[in-house]
Amino acid sequence: MDRGLDFNFVIAPVRLEVVICTYNRAPMLDRALETLRQQRTSFSVAWSVLVIDNNCTDDTSAVVERHRRAGLKVAMEREPEQGLTPARRCGVESTTAPWIAFIDDDCLLDERWIEEVGQFAREHPDCGAFGGRVVLKWESEPADYVLRFPWAYASQDHGPEPTPVDCLVGAGMVIRRAALEECGWMSRQFLADRISGRVVSGGDVEIALRVGSGHELWYAPTCILDHVIPRSRATFGYLRQITLALGRCKLFGDSMLWPGSYRRWLAASLVMAGGFACGVTREASLALCGRRRAADVLITLSFLSGWIGGMYDLARKDAAERNAIVGCAVPAPRLPVNTDSPRH
Repeated sequence: MDRGLDFNFVIAPVRLEVVICTYNRAPMLDRALETLRQQRTSFSVAWSVLVIDNNCTDDTSAVVERHRRAGLKVAMEREPEQGLTPARRCGVESTTAPWIAFIDDDCLLDERWIEEVGQFAREHPDCGAFGGRVVLKWESEPADYVLRFPWAYASQDHGPEPTPVDCLVGAGMVIRRAALEECGWMSRQFLADRISGRVVSGGDVEIALRVGSGHELWYAPTCILDHVIPRSRATFGYLRQITLALGRCKLFGDSMLWPGSYRRWLAASLVMAGGFACGVTREASLALCGRRRAADVLITLSFLSGWIGGMYDLARKDAAERNAIVGCAVPAPRLPVNTDSPRH
C-alpha cells in the first residue's frame, strides 16, 4: 500500500445548482446552455442545471431536452405564477444544493465560470452571496447616451481584486442557501422582478440586500460572464422604461436599509429626491451647452420619476406592510476579528 496517499485529506466537492428562469426566449436559452455544456471543470465542483419554465409557449422544452441528450446535467420545472421572483423561488424550492447560482437566459458564461465559482465558494464558505464580472455584450453598437448608463444593464466590475460589496446584480449571483433561508426571503418577498413583457426591477436588489443584512456579499472578479443586450433593448424607449423601474427599485432598496422610522425615511427620501432633481438640472445644463443629448436629460428624469413613484407606492401600502419593508435589510453589527487571541 502506498502510504503517501492519505484519503483523509480528500476535499468534498462544492455542490452547486445553476438556476435559469426563462420565458419564451428559447434561442437565447440555447446559447446560455451551450456555454454551460462547454464548461471546463474538475472534480472539486459537483454541479447541475435547473431551468424554470415560467409558462413558455415556444421551443424551451425542446432546447432543454436537446442539451440533456448532449450530456448536460439539466432538468426542468414549471412555475405557473408569472414573474422572475416566483420563478426564482421555485428554483430554490426545487433544489437542495448548498450553493445556488442565478443565471439569466441572456448570460454567456466564461468556460471556467463554474470552476471559479466553486473555488470562490470554497475560499469564502461563510459569505452570504457573491457575484463576478458582468461584461455587457451588445448585439449592435448602441448610441453614445446608452453607453453612459451601463448600470441600467446590470454591468458589474469592481476591479481586479476580490472585495466585499454592498449589493450585487442578479446576473450570475451565487447565493449560499443557508443565508437565503435565514434572511426570510423564502417565506416572504416584497419586490417583484421581470414579469412577462413588463419591465420591472427590484427582485435582485431585495435578495442581495436581505442576504447581506446578515452575511458578507463579495465581488469575485474571476467569475466572468457576458450579459447579451439585444438590439431591442439598446433603444431610447427601453432605457427610459428600465431607468424608471430602477428609480423605483432604488427607493425600495434604500427603504430596506433605513434604520429608523418610516416617517423619518419619508423626510430623507424627499431630500434625496431633491438631489436627483439637481442631477436632472445638471444634465439639462450640459445639453444646452451641447455636451449632452436631450436623451440624457429624459433618461435621468425617468430615474427621478421612478424614485418619486416608489415613494408614492410605499406610502399607499398599509402600515404593517410598510413597516415590514422599511429597515428589513439593515446590516446586523458584525464582531471584529480578534487578532490578539493566543494561538494554540
